[in-house]
Amino acid sequence: MPAFFILIYRFFRTIWHGMQDRDFRALLYWVLGIIGMGTWFYSKVEGWRVLDSLYFTVITLTTVGYGDFSPKTDAGKIFTMVYIFVGIGLLSGFIFLLGERSGFIKPSARQNEEKEER
Repeated sequence: MPAFFILIYRFFRTIWHGMQDRDFRALLYWVLGIIGMGTWFYSKVEGWRVLDSLYFTVITLTTVGYGDFSPKTDAGKIFTMVYIFVGIGLLSGFIFLLGERSGFIKPSARQNEEKEER
């Protein structure tokens, strides 16, 4: 159990320190924006509660897909198809950047070259 709390602490510490970087901050805002947009869309178009809409949005973007919720309207289905491609790309990029910042992922060779040039 202590390992879980240490992991949560490192996660929030990484985000806190990442906010100093313009690219990290921009990607975080994009991810939060796309989650907010999906939540708003599903609550308005599908008529779901906000919590259900947020739940579906997170489950969809993380590709878990339990299947307990699914869009019923044509607009919801079309939106979801586009939303998955855009959202998964953004979320994957953010998770990769988060992994680099936390030290779980080694920086790419290109980034090492850029640091050496400075």
